Amino acid sequence: MKKVTLASIALCMATLAGCSSNDEDELVLPEINNQFETQVIWQESVGDGVAHYFSRLQPALYKDQVFVASRDGTVEALSLESGDSLWRTDVREDQGFWFWGSEQNAKLSGGILQAYGKLFIGSEHGEIVALDRETGELAWRKNVPGEVLSRPAAGDGLIYVNLSSGKLLALHPDTGEERWNYEQEVPPLTLRGSSSPAVANGGVLVGEETGKLTVLISDSGFAAWQADVAQPKGASEFERLVDVDTEPKVSGPLVYTLAYNGNLAAVDIRSGNVAWKREYSSYREFSIVGNSIYVVDSDGVIYALDKSSGIERWSQAGLRGWYITGPAVLGDFLAVGDQEGNLHWLDINSGELVARHEFDSSGFYVEPMVADDRLIIVTRDGEVSAVKAQ
Repeated sequence: MKKVTLASIALCMATLAGCSSNDEDELVLPEINNQFETQVIWQESVGDGVAHYFSRLQPALYKDQVFVASRDGTVEALSLESGDSLWRTDVREDQGFWFWGSEQNAKLSGGILQAYGKLFIGSEHGEIVALDRETGELAWRKNVPGEVLSRPAAGDGLIYVNLSSGKLLALHPDTGEERWNYEQEVPPLTLRGSSSPAVANGGVLVGEETGKLTVLISDSGFAAWQADVAQPKGASEFERLVDVDTEPKVSGPLVYTLAYNGNLAAVDIRSGNVAWKREYSSYREFSIVGNSIYVVDSDGVIYALDKSSGIERWSQAGLRGWYITGPAVLGDFLAVGDQEGNLHWLDINSGELVARHEFDSSGFYVEPMVADDRLIIVTRDGEVSAVKAQ
């Protein structure tokens, strides 16, 4: 079982390492002259957001709808074009009587996955909830042996859920029936979080807390191969953290993955042979667009690398210590949010900071989501915005 208390301490140390300083002036954002304005197309709110809690709750997209959720249990479908609410539901089991409401908190933390006509969301309570995508009505709920701290994945007729306890489950999307499970090794100390699985070529790819990337046969759960992304080093347990908490990204014949205190690695998806490794440490999601990989490391430094070789193209250290999100690419720009609610735009060719826009001061906690010609961004207080670079 994962040592949650120690893991939380480890994550705090990791995330605050870049934010602590003997000189608070170092945390002043670099001055820039905005080369364009951020156009806010619409802005809505979903419940009370996620507050100060660790969360991987991300919006999901289907055609002209955006699905969002708050930690307390509110799930809502919004129009991608206007932000108008299409339906709203509360997934808490006990919703109280009359006007007293309910004190229960659903503690939603992993999702949203849109697949097979449903939405799938996991919770810290160890529960998976499936909702009808068109109406928001409850399809089923299932107790699972561990917290769900990352978005599930779908493919080959099943959904795959990675749990904080070290188990990965394959569930039937219509009933939640378990088809198989895979048991991972969990070290005594890990970061708070877990890798979202990915599905490709009949396999389920998942990063493990031991620094490995594992591929399982999707219809049986048998392991096909494992690749070492990082090896534990150092004298202390904290120094030996090598969690692969990022979602594997498949591009062509290779799968890319990233470890904390470890490496960014490109691995042959058929054999598990490592094509190349580069020393980058992160627990934030990374992006692959065209021939480039965009990474935000553990300190908040942003990098662009060549996808085929891992050679660095540029780096941007101006946001170091601002606990920024993973990156998203929209056209010629890369966007990240920070813990104070600033949305930063960078030129993808040079890494230059070209624009900044202030949003809700509660801050951003997950990377922006690309939706056609716009980004969907969510703050900790539940403010949801659709924006463009103009």
